[in-house]
Amino acid sequence: MADKPIRYHGKGFSLRGEKNRLVLPTTLRKDVIASSAGERLLLLTKHPDWECLMGFGLSHTETFDEWLDSEQERATRLGRDFNRGAMSMALYGYEDLPFDQSGRFVLSADLLETGKIGDEVYFQGAGEYFTMWAPEELYKMDGAFEGAKVSCRRLQAEAHKGKRK
Repeated sequence: MADKPIRYHGKGFSLRGEKNRLVLPTTLRKDVIASSAGERLLLLTKHPDWECLMGFGLSHTETFDEWLDSEQERATRLGRDFNRGAMSMALYGYEDLPFDQSGRFVLSADLLETGKIGDEVYFQGAGEYFTMWAPEELYKMDGAFEGAKVSCRRLQAEAHKGKRK
């Protein structure tokens, strides 16, 4: 897998095409390939806290057990419940999606529904992973997401302007 930790940064926007095809932005594509040992393989799942999807490459899965151990210890220390089975199911419930050289990939009906994805998707780098938002879901988020909202609105307008040409 990747020799050093992959950190996803950058943003992008894609209009959903026929057969539920989307395009992974170039800025994220190179990091997914690096994280997936040179393969064009994207892993996607529902974000555990937000109404969006999260994406990453294969190397990110190597951190899941360590993260589960850490969260379980933290919950015990704070006297909180932690359902390791449910959290494991959420983490390991990702879908493997191949993409072509242009970044095109097909989003399954399950991911469309769980991510509340419609005809538009905003991509936002988030460090260890990146997020994929339906713009209307992103716009509901609090002020901490203001920069992402501004970028999404701009990229959304550009995508629709380009579509009209």
